[in-house]
Parts: sequence; structure tokens; C-alpha cells
Amino acid sequence: MIEIIPNLRHDINKPLYIQIYEYFKEEILNRKITAGTRLPSHRKLAEHLQVSRNTIELAYQQLLTEGYAESKPKKGLYAADVSYDVMKRKQESFCITAKQKIPAISYDFSQGHVDASVFPLTIWKRITTDCLYTNEERWFTAEDPQGEPELRSELCQYLYHSRGVVCSPDQIVFGAGTQYLLWLLIQLIGTDDEYAMENPGFHRVRAMLQSSSLSVSYIDLDEQGIHVASLQKTNAKTVYITPSHQFPYGMIMPLARRLELLQWANERNGYIIEDDYDGEFRYVGKPIPALQGLDTNERVIYFGTFSKAFLPSVRMSYMILPPALLKIYKERGTIYKQTVSKLHQLTMYHFMKDGHWHRHLSRIRTLYKKKQKALIAAIERYMGNHTEIIGSQSGLHIVLDVKNGMAEEQLIHTAAQYKVKVYPVSLYYADSSPFLSRILIGFGGLTEQEIEEAILLLNKAWFASEE
Repeated sequence: MIEIIPNLRHDINKPLYIQIYEYFKEEILNRKITAGTRLPSHRKLAEHLQVSRNTIELAYQQLLTEGYAESKPKKGLYAADVSYDVMKRKQESFCITAKQKIPAISYDFSQGHVDASVFPLTIWKRITTDCLYTNEERWFTAEDPQGEPELRSELCQYLYHSRGVVCSPDQIVFGAGTQYLLWLLIQLIGTDDEYAMENPGFHRVRAMLQSSSLSVSYIDLDEQGIHVASLQKTNAKTVYITPSHQFPYGMIMPLARRLELLQWANERNGYIIEDDYDGEFRYVGKPIPALQGLDTNERVIYFGTFSKAFLPSVRMSYMILPPALLKIYKERGTIYKQTVSKLHQLTMYHFMKDGHWHRHLSRIRTLYKKKQKALIAAIERYMGNHTEIIGSQSGLHIVLDVKNGMAEEQLIHTAAQYKVKVYPVSLYYADSSPFLSRILIGFGGLTEQEIEEAILLLNKAWFASEE
């Protein structure tokens, strides 16, 4: 094994997996671990550092996600070539070289940002304090590995009424983020069978599947979402999809396609992982119930999160296991500790029980609908027929097809010269993506005025227009 000597500190407020990730990052950047070097296995490194395999898993996931390492199926994890340009391409800026000077970014169209101005911080702080005083004895007891029972019960009712999800509280498992829950799910399903996911699709999910040394098929999309006929040609028995708002293109899977997928899962005796990451936000027509609610054969594993509608930093996600997988979880999955703070869980329970959650959702739905409308209006006003908007029915982002002859890389670089940060779509393709003149625009973290100003600047950047 290569020489690994990180100085892990337990006396600072920084998780061990972050310390390990930062150690490898610096070693790779400084060429102390050269490109192509095989990194230690999860088991060996965990034994060497005297930490849990979960800690190593999370550290390696971060290295994969940010492009400092790459996974080779059936072989392991290897240090990536992180020359400045390559590193930036892997991370999302793609085209800014070390020698080029760009202005500081004034407008960031990140799809991961939310509007902090409407977060009920005073209420959240009050409930947190109340929980500390009224649940003193619980801070000295072990947490429930699935999550606190009262929160699971409250969530169960909410999902039934809002998303049509049919489950019992006992089927819900909380975890610190979708990646962690997906890793836990893989331990239950196993690694022998082939998996599949959308292409393009969520890159962090792809990194998790790759880091687990799984055999993965990447399935192309059509206007209705994942192409089931192509899926049927693979040997996959488990497929990951985002049917209520495909990421990144935003199409909403119609009923006929959903039923087709359910039939595929029944025939394969397999599973559908339904990631409903921003199902609360729909701007055209009525909300479409979750695929899980249509499932009569217990083939859908439902994933949800509070990161979009609430706070990303709380890191509170959940999955709903079908009975067969729940049985396996009860037999061997409870060995894994709960990763979400008990205090956050109890605070969220009271936040939901007392009606604050519903009021918060109503407020932000109205706010994001106005922002989305402002974004669409600004694009149409300043760019007219020179662009095509893709995926505008729901969610907190759109994809913009820019018809000016520039490739994605040039679009991003030129926007940065005008202090606007936009994001690549090619990042979400599993292999070499087709020629793209498309960029991803998230609007959750900007005000309506900032959206207007930023689109005006993009018009100048891409079309040399002063209008």
C-alpha cells in the first residue's frame, strides 16, 4: 500500500472523512500521489487509519465527485490526472485556464442554491432550543438506526397526502444525503447484478455506483424520460430514475411510461430507485403523484430529501424500502449507525407537526414560481428566438440551448467574463457527450432583480447585444 500518513484530528469540528478527502486531494495535486496510482481499498485503508469503512467510503466519494480520482470497474480507485485544466473540467468550470484572468462572479446560477431569505430561522432556532430542554434524557441514548420514530410517522403522513406515496413509518430509513442512502441500499441489494441509470443523469449517483465497482448500463432518454426499450436490452435488474423531474433535462415521465417501467421491474424481479429530489415544485398543471404510489408489486424504492425545499446543510434525506428489502435491512442493515443528527430529526418533527413545514412550503412554492416566471420572461425578452428553454415545468433549474454557434465550454467562459456563472450539461453524461451548446441555469439562490440583470449580461456575452 502507498504511504498514507494523514494527521487525523479528533479535537476539531471537521468530520474525519473530510480530513481524509483533503489529505488525498493535496497529495494528488502536489503529485505526491501520481496520476494512475491505485488507491488503497476501503477495507485496507479503514484498518490502516483505524476508522470505519463508511468514513473511507464518504472520502472516496468526494474524491470521485470532484475528479481527483477515477474508478475502474472490477479494479479499484485510481488517482486522476489533475492538471489545472483537467481538474476544472472535472469540477464544473471546464474552460478557465490558470493564465486567464476573469472577473469575480456576481451572479451564480447554481442549481444547488436555495433562497435563504425566506427560511424561518427564528422558528427553527426556537424549536431546536425547546427540543434540547424537553428531550434531555434522549441525548444520552442511542439513536434509532432508521431515524426517530415520530419523524418517520409524520413524514409518512405528509408523503401520502402530498406525493401519493403509500408506506408505513417502519419502511422509512433516514440518512445524511442521497449518496449515503444509495450506498446503504447497494449493501442490501448486492453488487452481483447489473444496475442502470439515466444518461444524462445525476453525476453524484453515477460516482457512487462507479465507486462501488458495479456493472452499470447508461440508458439514453427520449422526450418521455428513460428509454425502456433500451433498458430491456440490458441485463440490469435495478434502475435509478428521476421521473417527476428528470435531471438535468426536466422532462416529466407520463403515466404510460411509468406503467411500462413497472412492468419491466416485475418481469425482471428487479427494483426501480425513484429519486423525487424536488417533487414539491411544479409550475404547470397539477403535481404528478410519485411512481411509488402506482406500484402494486413492491418494486419501487422511493428516495426523497429536505435539501431542496428546506436546508441543504441539514443533510436530511430518506428512502422507503419495499417489504422484501426492509426484511433484509432488519437482518443486516441496522449494523450501520444513523447519520442524521437526532436533534435535527426531532426539530424537524416538531416543525412539521406544528404546521410550520406546510406554511414554509406554500411560501417558497410561490416564491420560486415567481422566480421561474421572471427567468423565462427575461430569456424571452432579451434572447428571443436565439435560445430554447428545456424543462421549464418544474424544479429549480432549466437547461438553455443557446443558438449562437458557441460550444458549451465557450458559453461558460464567455459568461464568466461578464461575471455570470453558468454550468455544463455535459458533466451529467456518462461517456463522451455529444456536441452541446447547452448550459444549466438554476434560479433558487438569486432574486428576481438579479435574474433580470444576469440574463441581460448573458445576452451581451453571447450575442454582443447592448439591448
